[in-house]
Amino acid sequence: MSAIETAGNDTVGPAITAKDDGFHFDVMSDRWWETETAWFAFCNPERRLGGWLYTMVRPNIGTVAGGAWIWDDSAHLPWEVLYSANYTVLRLPENADLNDIALPTGVSIRTLEPLTKYQLGFKDEGRIDLALTYEAIMPPRPLRKPGSSFKHLSHFDQFGRVHGEILLHGEAIPIDCLAIRDRSWGPRPEHRPGKSAYVTGIASPQDAFLAVTTWNDESNSIAYGFQIRDGETADLVAGRRVVERCPKAGWVNRIIIEATDALGRSLLAEGRRLSGIIINRHSFIDSNGLIEWTINGKVGHGEDQDMWPTHAWSEFARKNRAAR
Repeated sequence: MSAIETAGNDTVGPAITAKDDGFHFDVMSDRWWETETAWFAFCNPERRLGGWLYTMVRPNIGTVAGGAWIWDDSAHLPWEVLYSANYTVLRLPENADLNDIALPTGVSIRTLEPLTKYQLGFKDEGRIDLALTYEAIMPPRPLRKPGSSFKHLSHFDQFGRVHGEILLHGEAIPIDCLAIRDRSWGPRPEHRPGKSAYVTGIASPQDAFLAVTTWNDESNSIAYGFQIRDGETADLVAGRRVVERCPKAGWVNRIIIEATDALGRSLLAEGRRLSGIIINRHSFIDSNGLIEWTINGKVGHGEDQDMWPTHAWSEFARKNRAAR
């Protein structure tokens, strides 16, 4: 990978190359919590259906975690949604190659065109058979500013089109959507998580945004992100996330992203929750909502990942119950 460059006080990550479709075990330390992830989102907004394929590998202890989640507006708890498989410690296959891999979690990934096109699968016999294709609509964009929940990880994000079909409990569900994927590698210990949000929205290949809030900042200021406006991409340099929560459940019902990018253009995204799932990911929870957006006046979809340390969410929920 190329050397990291700097621009003012902001860190500009290394350029992403075809090598980054594979694992990065050779550049990791020997600490047990060195971690590599591969995540793909997808949705069928007409059915208020959202989904993830998620893989988390810890090469130094030889384990793989993750799986698949699919939900709609009928339930939000992982043991009640349409499908949930969240494995914690399965054995990583020997000589694993992320360009062509079938994992014991059920996830399979095959690179069809480097940094651009991927064949995705997930099988759980009798319950789900997923066959999707992800095709990028933009180059992968590396993490370019410090202060977010990704901290010292190498990381990139990439919007694309996801299409194919899910056979779920005997029903064929078509998928043809615009969504996002991300990749990260580096140190990710499980203790002492922080509070942050990872927010995405896309109306077309020419109109989209990513906003990640500052680590443990109650003002919900934006640490980094970017917007694609009229087909031109620029980093977000300032902004905030404003949310309206469900009085009873506490999750985000409505959301506003107000920001400015490096070209001086404004971003105004207003969203409402269509459905969601709350995932317990070791010492933090991810209250993830499928969001219908108006992005600079254009309608699209995306997600709001509202991430909390479990103890902080518990305290928030107790106070919320006491106030009702």
